[in-house]
Formats: sequence, structure tokens, C-alpha cells
Amino acid sequence: DIHVLTNGWPKPTSYHAIVGHEIIGTVVRAGEKSGHKVGDRVGFGAQAGSCGSCDSCHEHLEQYCVKGMLGTYQGVWEDGTVSQGGYANFFRGQGHLAIPVPENIPSDVAAPLMCAGVTVYSPLKRFHCGPGKKVGVVGIGGLGHLGLQFAKAMGAETFALSHSANKQADAEKLGVPAENFIITKDIAATAEKWARSLDIILCTSFQSDLPIESLFFKVLKPQGALVLVGLPEEKLPAMYGQQLVGKGLTLAGSLVGGTDDLREMLAVASEKDVRPWITVRPLEEASQVVKDMDAGKARYRYVLDCRS
Repeated sequence: DIHVLTNGWPKPTSYHAIVGHEIIGTVVRAGEKSGHKVGDRVGFGAQAGSCGSCDSCHEHLEQYCVKGMLGTYQGVWEDGTVSQGGYANFFRGQGHLAIPVPENIPSDVAAPLMCAGVTVYSPLKRFHCGPGKKVGVVGIGGLGHLGLQFAKAMGAETFALSHSANKQADAEKLGVPAENFIITKDIAATAEKWARSLDIILCTSFQSDLPIESLFFKVLKPQGALVLVGLPEEKLPAMYGQQLVGKGLTLAGSLVGGTDDLREMLAVASEKDVRPWITVRPLEEASQVVKDMDAGKARYRYVLDCRS
């Protein structure tokens, strides 16, 4: 939301922009082919529409739709109107992207799962997170605190990578053993100590100087995977390919999740009690909430209550 509001990404923002891309609500109108009825409780993530006919859509990877992912906001509908997001009393989206929410997950808890939750779940699933795997999460924040929970719920041993010890207590509450909290301030020393330790690194940070070559590649095991889910506003650092090739590494990205992953993610969250850490505030405080989020005050997601 902040990147769009501040025009921080390469694609210029189309103003006026109503943001908000983690939405839970009750259906008030439903098309005949939507798959829903009035009164259903459903959620939308970062996607409001897709073509429904390309290979990606048929494989339930709608976020990679050949005609482009129509975002919850800043997407352009066929009639030329721009989609607007969830900082509002009503929202419109395609029915196949409206996902039913399990009964045991309250709406305020479910909302962050619709984007942040699936953003970390999808790549963990893709790279076979599970028993016997060691998964490191870079950045303990809105994405990272869910990444740690989902990795543990899927059976992996979890590690947290952070530039200081400030969030170690939080990491331990999220299931990371004290000895698996890795402080990365001294990159060279960290790379040496933890060389070839991790199977997967899930990078939720969007800092401009990511230590991809100097740290992340070094601490990965051969055939390990570094997956970027944070989006820096600048280009990635230039690098040589020796480590990438020499260790058979994968440098990957992942964009939210398709409808299958959304349903699976919610099922895992429901069964394994994966819950975002949230602070609920009224919609009327949206402007201040955005400022507080940008200032790093959230622990770790703000949820706006539109019911007032």
C-alpha cells in the first residue's frame, strides 16, 4: 500500500488511489456464475481479476495470468475503470478470486493471511518446505512473522535472520529456537559461521543492498533456494554467477498466490493455528495508520475495521 501511495514502484501510480489488498467481508451482491451467494463470508488478496482462460488461470496460478494480474487496486477493468482497494465500505472483484474463510478464523485475523499469508506460504510449498528442511526467514515483520509460522507448521526447522537482536524475543515466540536466531550485522563472520546451513531462504526484506552474494548464497546448502518476496524499489545488486552455478542454487521470486494456494494456506492456518499478530484500528484512522506503518510501528500488521 505504501509503495503505491508514495509512487515508489516503477509503474506510476494512477491517482486517485484507494489501497488495501487484504479484504474480508460479506457478499452483498453475487453474479449467477460467481460461485457465491449473498451473506457468504469471503476474502480477497492482492488480486481482483484474471482472464480465466489462459494456461496460468487454468492451472490456478491466476497471479501469473497472461493478460496480466488485475490488482485489487490499480488494475484496469475491461471497461477502462481502475480497480480500487479495501480501505472502503464496499469492494468489487471476480467471484472465482473470492475465497471462503474457515469458520474458526475471525475476520480481523484472516485479512492479513489473504496477501501476506499466501505470499510466504506459496514459495514454501513450491520449494518443498517440510520435515527435514531448514528454512531461514530474512526480516521479522509483516511477512516474516508469518513465514516463520508457516514454515514451522509445514514441519521445517526454522531460523530467523536479522541485523540485530531487537526481535529475538519475538522470533522465539514465533517458534524459532534461541540458537537459530542469526544476527547478520557482521556479514563475513555470519557467512562463515553458517556456511551451507539452510535449504531455503525466504527473503521478506526490501532493502536496497541485499547481501545476496556475500551472505545468502553462502549460507545456502547446495541446490538450495533463495526466494525473494519483498520488492525493493531499486535494482538488485550486481553479482557474479559462480556461486549460483557452482552450488546449483536457485534465485527465485514469488508473487502472492493463486486460488489453490489461497485455499490450502487458509486450511493450514486453520488446522495449525497460524495467526498474524495484529492491531485493529478504525477505518477513519487510515491516514495515520499508513504513517505508523511506514514508521515501522506495526507489530506486525494493522487491520482497518470498516464496520464503524
